[in-house]
Amino acid sequence: MPPALDFPPELLLQAQGIRVVFLDVDGVLTDGGLYFSEHGETIKRFHTLDGHGLKLLQRAGITPAVITGRDSQALRLRLAALGIEHAHFGTEDKRPAAALTLQALGLDWAQAAAMGDDWPDLAMLTRCAFACAPANAQAEVLARAHYVTQRLGGQGAVRELCDLLLVASGRYADLLQEATS
Repeated sequence: MPPALDFPPELLLQAQGIRVVFLDVDGVLTDGGLYFSEHGETIKRFHTLDGHGLKLLQRAGITPAVITGRDSQALRLRLAALGIEHAHFGTEDKRPAAALTLQALGLDWAQAAAMGDDWPDLAMLTRCAFACAPANAQAEVLARAHYVTQRLGGQGAVRELCDLLLVASGRYADLLQEATS
């Protein structure tokens, strides 16, 4: 069965060679809403499509890394469940955190993609080889993104980026074949 996805060739060329993808959380992995319990705990809603996409990236040798301005137990539990080892919490200045992760992985900005939705993500997005934004990102982020997803943050936007990177890496069809065998 051939893949149903069809990305423009120039977009796939630009996304080739990506080995790490940096993700914001609020507005990217979540819908951006902040939910608080009566005890003051932050409650997050994550989409399963995004989670499966991140697992597929890892199987393809692309490292997902999270850099977020907030911290919560719910987020830490979700990242642990997904096997995401590289994460920076409570980080407003995301560029240095991304640089530390690149150094730890022995990679550089030319091998990095990022997805963000607001101004704190811009310094990281503009240095990466491939910048992505969910459809509901802030205007300045949308203007600088190489790819804007059709889906909204927290509603499968990360999965779109994962699929694009998997197609660009040449691994999408193999992983799809494994799933249908």
